[in-house]
Amino acid sequence: MARRTAERKEPAKPPVEASPVLELPFKGERLSIAGLFAGIGGLERGLRMAGHHTRMLCEIDEPAVRVLKAHFPEVQLERDVREVKALPSIDLVVAGFPCQDLSQAGRTAGITGARSGLVGEVFRLLRDSKPQWLLLENVSFMLSIDGGSAMRFLTKSLEELGFRWAYRVVDSRAFGLPQRRQRVLLLASRTEDPRPVLLGEDAGEPKQRETSTTAYGFYWTEGLKGLGWAVDAVPTLKGGSALGIPSSPGIWLPDGCIVTPDIRDAERMQGFPDNWTAPSTDTPEKKNGPRWKLVGNAVSVPLAEWVGKRLREPGTYDPSVEIPMKGLKWPRAAWGERSKIVGCQLSEWPVAIKGPGLGRFLKYEPSPLSARATAGFLSRARKSSLHFEPGFLQAVEAHLQRMLAVEALPRDPQRRKQGTG
Repeated sequence: MARRTAERKEPAKPPVEASPVLELPFKGERLSIAGLFAGIGGLERGLRMAGHHTRMLCEIDEPAVRVLKAHFPEVQLERDVREVKALPSIDLVVAGFPCQDLSQAGRTAGITGARSGLVGEVFRLLRDSKPQWLLLENVSFMLSIDGGSAMRFLTKSLEELGFRWAYRVVDSRAFGLPQRRQRVLLLASRTEDPRPVLLGEDAGEPKQRETSTTAYGFYWTEGLKGLGWAVDAVPTLKGGSALGIPSSPGIWLPDGCIVTPDIRDAERMQGFPDNWTAPSTDTPEKKNGPRWKLVGNAVSVPLAEWVGKRLREPGTYDPSVEIPMKGLKWPRAAWGERSKIVGCQLSEWPVAIKGPGLGRFLKYEPSPLSARATAGFLSRARKSSLHFEPGFLQAVEAHLQRMLAVEALPRDPQRRKQGTG
């Protein structure tokens, strides 16, 4: 890691105004979509950017519903998937089904948990509907939970309905976003081959070059057993910790400061426009915890756009990437049909769009991590056996001393920005 000092100041650079997008021409068929467990519409917005159109949305969370109504006002909106009797005539069903029972931040109850088990409603609706495609999205932890039982349940259920399927773990950084976010995309069809769409290209993860201008992301709410360390990116934005508390990640800037990003930059880290989640609340002056939850639970927009464009213009599947399945362990990519499962040796980077880097990406003034939050992180870190990058804990200690001095000054709410935490 490049050596840095807290006193060093980098020359100001203009912020990047928009999130990177995948440059592919509009070709092929435009699909009609039903979006189940739509959240704030990440899948649907990305697919819309690829030329497809949404006919129906289904979402039960009230703040998310407000966002959907603001950005998809013309689309039929259902509230409870359990009460949906049938799907409209559509070509593609998409579902980022609840992951709380699957993710490492949740209790890992598994695919049959009260929330994640709602994916069964998708299969119920598919029994009487004949869409051309089905796209599911969830956390990569789904591959390993309970010995891979979640994936066995999903793929068996699909095959019983006559689907052939392919899945792949994809990292949001592949699309130029400064967020390390690994998600499983599972694409299935009764009539088409999903392999050229999901498995037809592989750019490979590029080598990272750390310089004096590199920023680093981490979870300031952790530090004892984990850190979430990310180079030139933030770790996965999360809808909540194990305690259900949504919070922003920490960023170690090149000047030595420890900050947290503005909620609008967090939206951009998911590929949304600024203030996409603002309609979720009618009291903007309140804390942004609910908006962080919505953003953390969302699907990265450029990821969905990539799938949408590949649905219109698939790549070429190369059988040479196939690898033997090792026991019950699910690889990072695979395809299957009629009880046949074939693993694939592919990276999490189907494309490699170069982004501006974390420091330059930030468009809005970040908040300094408060003395209380910094002290808590530092205490946990000193008790842990984790390896920390050279100079990091010293930078955290220096930041703590600065914040203690700042917070000891008389408060002036008109002039001083409060720290986060």
